Amino acid sequence: MTAPPLEPPPEEWRKLTVSERSVDELTAALQDWLAARSADEQPPTVTDVHVPDKGGLSSTSVLFKACWLDEDEPGRGGAYVARMAPEASAVPVFPRYDLPAQFDVISQVAARCDVPLPTLRWNEPDGGPLGTPFFVMDQVDGRVPLDNPPYVFTGWLLEAKPEERAALQRSSVALLAKLHAIPDAATAFPMLRPPAGQDALRYHVAQQRAYYRWALADDGIRVPIIERSFDWLEDHWPHDPGPSVLNWGDSRIGNVIYHGFEPAAVLDWEMAALGPRELDVSWFLFLHRFFQDIAEFFELKGLPDFLRRSEVERCYQELSGSALRDMDFYLTYAALRHAIVMGRIKRRMIHFGEDEVPADPDDYVMHRASLDKLLAGTYRWD
Repeated sequence: MTAPPLEPPPEEWRKLTVSERSVDELTAALQDWLAARSADEQPPTVTDVHVPDKGGLSSTSVLFKACWLDEDEPGRGGAYVARMAPEASAVPVFPRYDLPAQFDVISQVAARCDVPLPTLRWNEPDGGPLGTPFFVMDQVDGRVPLDNPPYVFTGWLLEAKPEERAALQRSSVALLAKLHAIPDAATAFPMLRPPAGQDALRYHVAQQRAYYRWALADDGIRVPIIERSFDWLEDHWPHDPGPSVLNWGDSRIGNVIYHGFEPAAVLDWEMAALGPRELDVSWFLFLHRFFQDIAEFFELKGLPDFLRRSEVERCYQELSGSALRDMDFYLTYAALRHAIVMGRIKRRMIHFGEDEVPADPDDYVMHRASLDKLLAGTYRWD
C-alpha cells in the first residue's frame, strides 16, 4: 500500500477542536451557570477545568468537577463534560455543530436500547454563559484507542493480546447491531429525517456534496479525485439500498470509552443520520484501514489482523441477523467522505501555517492512493 508523504507525521497534527477561552474564564462561566441553576440550594464549587489534549474532529469538550456543599448531602457532585461547538477562529472541520440535536439523539438512544452512554445532566440549547449551545454529561472512566498518535502506532490496544483485541472487536461490532435494531427509527429520531419525499441515501450523499462545497470548492479548491468519486457513486448506485436505520455516524473505536475490552460509553454523535446500515459498518471498517495504511507506509506492523473486513462483516451479520449489501459501494463512499474531512483538515493546517498549498490538488486527500484503488476496484482489504 502506498501513500503520499505526510508532513507533519500524524502524531504532530494540531489539535482540531480548541477553545480559546482561558481556564479562569471557563471556570467562572461554569460556576455562575451552575449557581443560577442551583438557586434554591448552596451554589457549587467548580474545579479542575481543562480541555483535553487529545482532540478529535468533534465538538469541543471541557472537563470539570462540581461539588455542592449541602448540609443534607455533604460532598454531592461529580466529574462532568461540557460539549460545545468550537469557535469560528479555530477554523472548524464541520460547518455546523447542532448540540441540541446531539443531546436529543443521545437521549432517545438511551431510552431505546442498552448501548452504554454517558449520563446526560443538563442541556443549554440557547448557549448562555459559554456563548454557544452546550450540554453536560457525566465523565466516564476508562480508556480510548487514540487517533493522535494513532492506536496502530502505540498504546494499550497495540500491546493487547490477540484474544483481547478479538473481544473488543466483537463487543464494538455489537454496538452497531444494537443501534441498528432500534425500531421505527424515523419516528424515534425526527430530527434526523430527510426532507419529505427524499430517499435517505440520496439525501446523505447530497449532504456530502454540500460539505465538499463548503469545505473546499466554494473557495476555488477543486479536488479531482473527490469529484471523480462522486461520479463513481452515481455509476455504482445500489439497486435497493434497503431500510433506513439509526446510524451512529462517526462509528469507530476511537469514539468509544472501554473498561478493559468492553465498551463503557459511546461518544460523538454529531454525524448521526438515518440511512442504510452499511453507512455505519463501512465507516467503522474504513477508519481502521485508514490508520493501518498509514502505519504500513511508515513500515510499522500496526494491527493487520484487527477489524478485518471479512471478519467484521461476518460478525455483524451474525449479531444483527441482517445481511450487508453493496459493501464495495459503501466502503468507497466512506473513503470519499473521509477525503472531504482530510481536505478540510489540510486546509486548516495551511491556514495556521503548518502546511503548504499542494501543487497537485489531489494531495489535499492524504489517502488518495487508497481512494484511487477503491475507484479502480484494486484495493486489497484482507
